[in-house]
Amino acid sequence: MAEQDQNPAGAPVGPAGGAASPPKLLPWLVMYTVGRFAIAAALVLVLWWAGLGSFAGLLFGLLLSMPVSYVLLRPSRERLTEALAARSVARRAAREDLRDRLSGGAAE
Repeated sequence: MAEQDQNPAGAPVGPAGGAASPPKLLPWLVMYTVGRFAIAAALVLVLWWAGLGSFAGLLFGLLLSMPVSYVLLRPSRERLTEALAARSVARRAAREDLRDRLSGGAAE
C-alpha cells in the first residue's frame, strides 16, 4: 500500500494526486517540548511534597520523567518523527528537482 502512496520519483502523493505537503513541524515540536517540561515539573513537585529533599527530589524527578515522558508522549513523538521524515523527503525531492533544472536535464 505504501507503493501506491508515492509517485515514480519516490515523493509522497497528496489526496488530490499532486505532491504531498509535509505536515507542520513546529506545533508538534512545541507540544512535545512543553509536555516534557510539564511532566518533569509535575514529578519534581510530587517528590518535593512527598518529603524528598530539594536536590534529591529534583534529581529523582528528572530521572523519573524520562520513562514517563517516553510512555505518555508517544503519539506526539511519532507525529513529530513523521513530520521530520516528510520534511526530509520533500527537501530531497526539491533538491533533486533543482539539480535537474540546473543541469538542463528537465528540458521542457
